[in-house]
Amino acid sequence: MARRLVAAGVRMATLTYGGWDMHANITQGMRGQMPAFDQALSALIRDLDRTGLLKETMVMVSSEFGRSPKINNNAGRDHWPKVFSVLLAGGGIKGGEIYGSSNATASEPDQDAVEPPDLAYTMYHCLGIKPEKKLLTPGNRPAAIVYGGKLLTRLIA
Repeated sequence: MARRLVAAGVRMATLTYGGWDMHANITQGMRGQMPAFDQALSALIRDLDRTGLLKETMVMVSSEFGRSPKINNNAGRDHWPKVFSVLLAGGGIKGGEIYGSSNATASEPDQDAVEPPDLAYTMYHCLGIKPEKKLLTPGNRPAAIVYGGKLLTRLIA
C-alpha cells in the first residue's frame, strides 16, 4: 500500500504496525511481530528500488523511545530515551551505513551520538526542505521547523 501511495504521488505516507511497547514478555512479542514486519519492510525497500522510487523516497523506521538495556521483572524492556535506533533508506541517504554507537551495555551513547534535531535536519535536507526554514504561527511569529541540529554528512548519498 505504501509503495502504491508513493507511486501515485503522495508526498508522505505514515504507517504503523502493531504495538512495540513491550514492557512484558518481549521475546514472545518480538517472535510474533518481527517476521511479518521484516518481510514487509524488506519487500517495500526492494520494490521501491526495483521501480526506481527509492532514490526519491525516504523510508524511516523508528519509535518514540529506545528500550532499556536490561530486561525488567516482567521479561520486557521499559522506555529508555538515552539510546535508540532509527533505520533510514533511500531519499538521499547513503545505503549500508551504520552511524553512531552505544557503550558496551547499550545504556549511553558512545560515538557519533545523534540528537533528534540532527535527525530532523538531515531528513529535511534530503527531502529538499531547507532545515533553517521558519514558518509563521497563527500569530505571525516565525517558528523554526528544526531548533538547532546539524547535517549528518556521512549519511548523505
